[in-house]
Amino acid sequence: MSDAGKGLRVGQGYDVHRLVPGRPLVLGGVTMPFDLGLLGHSDGDAVCHAVTDALLGAAGLGDIGSFFPDDDARYEGMSSLRFLEAVRERLAEAGLVVANIDVTVVLEVPRLGPYRDEMRAAVAGALGIDAARVGIKGKSNEGLGEIGRGEAIAALAVALLHEPGA
Repeated sequence: MSDAGKGLRVGQGYDVHRLVPGRPLVLGGVTMPFDLGLLGHSDGDAVCHAVTDALLGAAGLGDIGSFFPDDDARYEGMSSLRFLEAVRERLAEAGLVVANIDVTVVLEVPRLGPYRDEMRAAVAGALGIDAARVGIKGKSNEGLGEIGRGEAIAALAVALLHEPGA
């Protein structure tokens, strides 16, 4: 049997939030100027939520709701970068290291290009890794469904973890 994948763990994450007036738009830890924001118990950051789930899944530790329930007042309005920091600590306890993260954000507006590097740096900083290990890209839903009508934003994330020395 080959040892090619020994010590590697892959996880995927998904999150979607409705856009509503009266909230800031936060994606990847970056607040963007926009007239709508993501509805959520915390800051609603779909990027950080998807990454959190991908990391927890890769580590076999459950999901975001297990660690940061949306009915717990401690997390109300909290920056989702704090979720990533907490997961980073759990990964370290489990002897796991983040190899890379890749995120696809599905939205019609705003454009992510002007914020991409800042988002990569924020996510990487929360995880204690180099920004070169974080990929973030935006994709349109081509006008289809709630996302295509500009009513919601979704994020999909994949995380690769490794066990040093495995």
